[in-house]
Amino acid sequence: MGQQQLLLIVLGVILVGVAVVLGIQYFGVGAEEGTKDELVAHSQIIASNAQEWFKKPTSMGGGGLDFTNFVTGAWTGKLALKLGSSTNGTYAPSGGTTTQLTITATPKLADYTWTVISTVYQDSVATTITPNP
Repeated sequence: MGQQQLLLIVLGVILVGVAVVLGIQYFGVGAEEGTKDELVAHSQIIASNAQEWFKKPTSMGGGGLDFTNFVTGAWTGKLALKLGSSTNGTYAPSGGTTTQLTITATPKLADYTWTVISTVYQDSVATTITPNP
């Protein structure tokens, strides 16, 4: 009877150990997916601000249907201070042309090997998650 109880205890310890390891792995995956979701959502907020600026006439401090000066105009100052970084990432708009703007969101945690890239057009936004080179 003593050997049977010892075997059950060992089996129970092994099962609990496996459950703990799996829980830690699932938590890590969930945290990374949460970070991706945050970076995509925050990029969408910046894209919305860029589209608003794009449609505003230059006489009112907007882009006048042109993304070219978004980075040097609207992004510098208050907008960059408010939206340039979040808890999990940093955001950098670049490459403004007359028809599009690119927003690159980089996670702050070095373990994440991907970047969120959003291309902003006058009436839509295309977002992709790409692996780092």
